[in-house]
Amino acid sequence: ATANATPAAESAAPATTVQSKFVTIATGGASGPYNIIATTLADIYTKDLKTNSKTQTTGASVENLNLLGQKKVEMAFVMSDALNDALNGTGSFQNKIDNVEQVAALYPNYVQIVTSRRTGIKTITDLKGKRVATGAQNSGVEVNARNLLEGFGITYADIKVDYLGYAEAADALKSGSIDAAFLTSGLPNSSLMELQQGFHLQLVAIPADGVDKLAADKPYFNSMDIPANTYGNPEPIPTAAIKNALVIRKDLSEADGYLLTKTFFENLPQLQTAHQAAKDVNVKEAQEGLVAPLHPGAKKYYDEVNAK
Repeated sequence: ATANATPAAESAAPATTVQSKFVTIATGGASGPYNIIATTLADIYTKDLKTNSKTQTTGASVENLNLLGQKKVEMAFVMSDALNDALNGTGSFQNKIDNVEQVAALYPNYVQIVTSRRTGIKTITDLKGKRVATGAQNSGVEVNARNLLEGFGITYADIKVDYLGYAEAADALKSGSIDAAFLTSGLPNSSLMELQQGFHLQLVAIPADGVDKLAADKPYFNSMDIPANTYGNPEPIPTAAIKNALVIRKDLSEADGYLLTKTFFENLPQLQTAHQAAKDVNVKEAQEGLVAPLHPGAKKYYDEVNAK
């Protein structure tokens, strides 16, 4: 390793503690994966990096990015679509947020469109003219649903929209008051696990070629499959997924960014024990689907471990 080092770096031992006295991690709701994973991460940072690290429970992505922009937190878990909007000053952001760089692309949230077998709805374009729950109003689910439908040539004028969260959407499917629902989350979604009991649940396909075309304009969309047998589905179902992102303040030093990234990945087994969503995180894919510029400290770590 010393062959690549600058002469100054050769004389100093690599730092094992971060310069930042505080590493506050903005998360989301108390019971969500962000909060559960981050609580474990904050404990690890406090112990291993000799810093005062804690979590801050928030309204999730939009609030987290504003807190980073205001330098009120050092690190945050966010959805990639909100991150894209923050960098461009669009959607929920009136102004661009510049003080943010990415550490890693994390586990994906899958768009899960669900119907009953009796409706005959097989693919997203079959939703035209149907009664569809698109998520709670202004939620991440609803933003994704609107973008995806538009990408396949369907506007809200073409469907009967209901703004329903996970549990309400599952109840409405069961009672037959809607034909289909969007539920965007990690796999599996607990509301769908419950709905599956005594209901002929059918997942609706979102064709990969359409998702790939949409990704040219909205780079946070990836085409992925919901694996076979997630909800008793015999075959994998193509859909769209949006990766979650781990971001930090751009003004944190390269050395701090490096240690925060290295400590995150070296303790991944412990984070995966905290919440199963973290099982989909790995260092080899951490640079796939990046939305923000990579923090130089994170890049240094990936180069060191030869992650592509």
